[in-house]
Amino acid sequence: MLGSVPITIPGLDPRTGNFLSPSLQSQGLMELSFSFCPSLRHQRNPTNWREQEMEKTNGREGIALSTVETGIGNPGLELTEEGINPEGTRKTEEQGHSLGDGLEPPTQQRRNLQPFTRARSFCKTHAGLFKKILLSLLCLAYAAYFLAACILNFHRALALFVLTCLVLLVLVHRFLKRFFGEKLTRCLKPLENSCLKLWMKRVFAGVFLVGLILWLVLDTAQRPEQLISFAGICMFTLILFACSKHHSAVSWRAVLWGLGLQFVFGILVIRTDPGFNAFQWLGNQIQIFLNYTVAGSSFVFGDMLVKDIFAFQALPIILFFGCVMSILYYLGFVQWVVQKIAWFLQITMGTTATETLAVAGNIFVGMTEAPLLIRPYLADMTLSEVHAVMTGGFATISGTVLGAFISFGIDASSLISASVMAAPSALALSKLVYPEVEESKFKNKEGVKLPCGKEKSVLEAASNGATDAIGLAANVAANLIAFLAVLAFINAALSWLGELVDIQGLTFQVICSYILRPVVFMMGVEWADCPMVAEMVGIKFFTNEFVAYQQLSQYKNKRLSGVEEWIGGEKQWISVRAEIITTFSLCGFANLSSIGITLGGLTSMVPHRKSDLSKVVVSALFTGACVSLISACVAGILYVPRGAETDCVSFLNTSFTNRTYETYVCCRELFRSTSLNGTNPPSFPGPWEDKEFSAIALAKCCDLYTNAVCA
Repeated sequence: MLGSVPITIPGLDPRTGNFLSPSLQSQGLMELSFSFCPSLRHQRNPTNWREQEMEKTNGREGIALSTVETGIGNPGLELTEEGINPEGTRKTEEQGHSLGDGLEPPTQQRRNLQPFTRARSFCKTHAGLFKKILLSLLCLAYAAYFLAACILNFHRALALFVLTCLVLLVLVHRFLKRFFGEKLTRCLKPLENSCLKLWMKRVFAGVFLVGLILWLVLDTAQRPEQLISFAGICMFTLILFACSKHHSAVSWRAVLWGLGLQFVFGILVIRTDPGFNAFQWLGNQIQIFLNYTVAGSSFVFGDMLVKDIFAFQALPIILFFGCVMSILYYLGFVQWVVQKIAWFLQITMGTTATETLAVAGNIFVGMTEAPLLIRPYLADMTLSEVHAVMTGGFATISGTVLGAFISFGIDASSLISASVMAAPSALALSKLVYPEVEESKFKNKEGVKLPCGKEKSVLEAASNGATDAIGLAANVAANLIAFLAVLAFINAALSWLGELVDIQGLTFQVICSYILRPVVFMMGVEWADCPMVAEMVGIKFFTNEFVAYQQLSQYKNKRLSGVEEWIGGEKQWISVRAEIITTFSLCGFANLSSIGITLGGLTSMVPHRKSDLSKVVVSALFTGACVSLISACVAGILYVPRGAETDCVSFLNTSFTNRTYETYVCCRELFRSTSLNGTNPPSFPGPWEDKEFSAIALAKCCDLYTNAVCA
């Protein structure tokens, strides 16, 4: 056994014999142990390791080692080589096991974790490769599924085909923009020459003008009534220009581009077969999609209420559609579509980023929700930009309300077309009425970035969307109850006032039918249908578009159910052409009640600009109403009867018993073709001649309808 050797311990005060601090005490004892036995630096005992782990876990400093705690108070501590004998080592190991059986030495732990560490490192290194492999397998599986669906029944898989083509189009656009965007930009740089650009604009404008004139001459030669609708566009445009705030500052580029885009889109949707079929298919798919609301509303309210009561038919659709729109906004689909539309309108019409984004957003959301897209910028927007934002809200309808109108029985494709066509026209006519005379802060071509939804998951987005739609559904129900009641009271008061001077049947609708009859005639409506269409336009502007569309749905249902067109000298329904034109003219929130809604929504966002908002809201309302009327004029120019006409000879040869629109049309044709001439039985010239069933068909028609021939 070696003798004791006095040693100076680091951190020890030689005068007092005490350590300067607990941390120096631990460090000094540790260094003293390592000075006697250097191998301890590489063979630290388990107890020492455990206590260091406890220091890291608990965040405590200066915990003394358990193997030397007994000598802390002895300033003349002496260590010998026997202090590290095998017995001491075994004792230390026993103490280590007593501290915690679940802990292992670091070397053993590293050995145990080594396979997991290697696997994790391998996965991190090849994560990109694994992602590509998984994505390739998913794409191959989808391609196989897609081909199988198309081969088995292409008509059934048409929706899947359209969605797949849209996704591929987006991917191709991103690929071209990423790898060839800079090259295309360099190729288009020569076009930035101001002189060349000016000549290109002039050539393009001349070609468009000549093409429009030739098209009108050739197309209206067969249907001269279309020229009335074209004259209506010119009339409304001149009226708005006369009401312009600054005539000399009008940007004719924005005006002509907006009206041109509206007209081109109308040609695509209404006149061309691919466009018409595409929007007809889209409208049918939306109708099928909205019918899923019945599953939820029937469970809550019961089948009888859902089938028979309006409130349980239309209002649940608002909740369902609001939920879907919220999910699409959370996923970023709405923002992506809105930004693409806004980008296109901005580069063509030369409008600023904020106003264009808000107007494009109105295609999908309401007039109070669309300004939320640009809420941070409202305080710095010019009056012209604020006017454009308001006009866009008045001229369009929201996607949620669109579902309610479709549930009324209104043609879905016409509603979608009208809402989309209104966006460029709203910008154009807004710049005509209130042109820009200030310096805008948002002229950059990059646009405004839309934020994602605040929800944390799809379920939260769906729940919030349905909850937010409750207010809209309640608002719709309250407005319908209130406005219909007020309208009934006004009609009763007007009727009483009229009877005092021997004027029978004086109502609000009758007054509107006389005042607005020239307006709807200039849209291209036949004169016989003008009173009924004028009533609906007046109801829409002075009361509410819901009431007007409900009236239109009643006329449409009467026509489809085969009701006679004239009963007691009163027209019961309007023609298909008039229905389409009316659908476009009613598509918008431009009514007097919307003034308060718009002012309330925008004032809550920018309270200090309340006076500016009040200054332009009436002008924006009038402009938004004219946008809908011009859209109706475009529909009047472009509308042509679709589908093959009913073969009445073959139709009446069948055993028809119910009243339908086809029954009424064919019976009316048979009545007109029947010649009495004092003969019994009557003769049937034309296609009905020498037909054995003609007399039988005439008898059946007389059972359903009243005509002079039947007497």
